[in-house]
Amino acid sequence: MKVGTLYRQRMASSVKEGVSKKSSTFVVSYRGISSAKMNILRKDLKRKKAEVLVSKTSVARIALKEAKQENLAASIEGQMALILSNADASEVSKVLVNFAKSYEGFVVRGGILDGAFLTEEQIKTLSDLPSREVLLAKFLGTMSAPLTRFAGALNAKTRDMISILKQKSEKGGN
Repeated sequence: MKVGTLYRQRMASSVKEGVSKKSSTFVVSYRGISSAKMNILRKDLKRKKAEVLVSKTSVARIALKEAKQENLAASIEGQMALILSNADASEVSKVLVNFAKSYEGFVVRGGILDGAFLTEEQIKTLSDLPSREVLLAKFLGTMSAPLTRFAGALNAKTRDMISILKQKSEKGGN
């Protein structure tokens, strides 16, 4: 078996495995982007716990079709890379969208989030969302607010009762 064939088979299995085991996958195309700039992107994505997988277009397209991701396979065009991650998808999409704003030849083509296909526009919307931690904090704040008000009301009633009892005891003592 030839080295090129082995490489293509290994790359195809990496693509299929990455798409099936990661919660989010993004397809990007890059034209005219230097390797130094791509390394900056790789470092930014690594900080967000995402990895960059560069593949030949034809190999990635076939592998994605075999992984039953025809919509994503159709979005592949030109020089391309897959961004794979199990981390917060909104954080990863923020990095990609900001990079695309900075460099003209870099385009986010599409993605998959928990098995659902995302268009370029949906990825931009995803990048506008706050991080998972911020959303959870807001949710917990919303959930705890009624309990905090209830506890405050109970404390106020207890203080009122103590005040009344104190006044009664002072009146009764005179």
